[in-house]
Amino acid sequence: AKAELAHVRWRALPKGHRLVKFEALASLRLDSAGWQDCGVGSRDAFLPASVGAWAEFPRLEDLFEYGGSGVQPMRVWVIAPDADSLRRRWQALIEAPADRKQLLFHPTLRAGVPADRHIDSVLRSALPGHPGSLTPLSQETGPCATPVRYAARSFDRQWIVPDVRVITQPNGLLWESLSSDQIYVTALHDRHPGSGPALTFAPSPPDKHHFKGSFGGKVFPLWLDAPARKSNLRRPFLRALGERLSRTITANEFLAYLAGVAGHAGFVRQFDSDLTAPGLRMPVTASAELFDEAVRLGRRVIWLHTFGQRCVDASAGRPAGAPRLPGGDQPKVPAGGAIGFDAAGMPNTIDHDAPRARLVVGSGFIEPVAARVWHYEVGGKQVLVQWFNSRKREREKPQIGDRRKPSPLGDIQPDTWLAEYTTELLNVLNVLGLLVEMEPQAAALLERICAGPLIAEADLRGEGVFFPEGHVPATSPAQQSLNL
Repeated sequence: AKAELAHVRWRALPKGHRLVKFEALASLRLDSAGWQDCGVGSRDAFLPASVGAWAEFPRLEDLFEYGGSGVQPMRVWVIAPDADSLRRRWQALIEAPADRKQLLFHPTLRAGVPADRHIDSVLRSALPGHPGSLTPLSQETGPCATPVRYAARSFDRQWIVPDVRVITQPNGLLWESLSSDQIYVTALHDRHPGSGPALTFAPSPPDKHHFKGSFGGKVFPLWLDAPARKSNLRRPFLRALGERLSRTITANEFLAYLAGVAGHAGFVRQFDSDLTAPGLRMPVTASAELFDEAVRLGRRVIWLHTFGQRCVDASAGRPAGAPRLPGGDQPKVPAGGAIGFDAAGMPNTIDHDAPRARLVVGSGFIEPVAARVWHYEVGGKQVLVQWFNSRKREREKPQIGDRRKPSPLGDIQPDTWLAEYTTELLNVLNVLGLLVEMEPQAAALLERICAGPLIAEADLRGEGVFFPEGHVPATSPAQQSLNL
């Protein structure tokens, strides 16, 4: 006889000091009020089951053919906010004495022995799109591969050495499908996304921790190939949506729809309690009018998230190049506000002066900067604080892998505040300023979408658009991460 699954229930303990939690546990009974039923499936998480309208929305991962991890270098020195530091670090590694190279390289250790990538690794193929030397690093004498843009964190564009010898898990699909048409979506899939947008977008291969700087997440590329012919959005879904809206729906349009629905803080605020259970669900409107409105708004969201590199359309107010706030709202470095001309002026603190609408960076400042921009968060973390932490004098060096101290190569960094840092900070401030301006509009649109006709997940599953409930599909070549 088939074993019957246990009935699982869940409840939250009160917030506060641990003694408060212990007191609540001591008084807890099975017949106490406040218990919530968990899912009944054999693979369901031990968390409250989705209920109400939320339970009828399609799951984000069901809309895509592939969703996987971001890039995992497993060493921090191969990423930097400026490209020159990467070249200097590489040269220091290549010129180091043989008995010091392994320490500087910083391999992953298993039982104290270098594993995965190390200075003697012999690899068979280069990073897609970046043909380069495969000589073991212990024998390398050549220059660093030209650094390329890297989506290190949401709204934090940095640089990476595009060399398969120093990136432990590059996720080849993300590099193989890179093009001027590619857009990468990142999201947390196994926990509450935290305050801020539920989805962020990037034009460059994103880091494993791109979304919020920790807890990983999933990456959903728009395209599975560089020519942008193989959409990662499920074709049966786009076809079913098109039938309901009485027109053809493209992959680009639906990605913009997702940005309009979930690329802002209103999504998390509206579904905060539903997000207790892991996994994002997306309300899909059956109204052509609301769909088109969300697409228009979502294209602007993507344009902003990608710093004007995607969804460019000057006639729609989305010109190519870094987005800018209008006239007097545009942040500037005023007379006397210059940041760090020399080593003594290299800033180590960032703060906000609300009465003056001023962002204070060390002894310098930028204005006007609204309080809402200063407090803008992704995953519950302030974007500007995280961005600054990787560029200040005493930089945060996250512990990677086995929690050892990072490579000394990471200490090779500018001893002054670079002009390019100021330029990029102004770019970020303009983008965040434009995003907070449109948040009320986005939140109102989401409410109208949820109040209108929606397409239920169950209907789509019944039509064969998605796999049957509980089915675990075999991994297809398109779904493989192509780790090299």
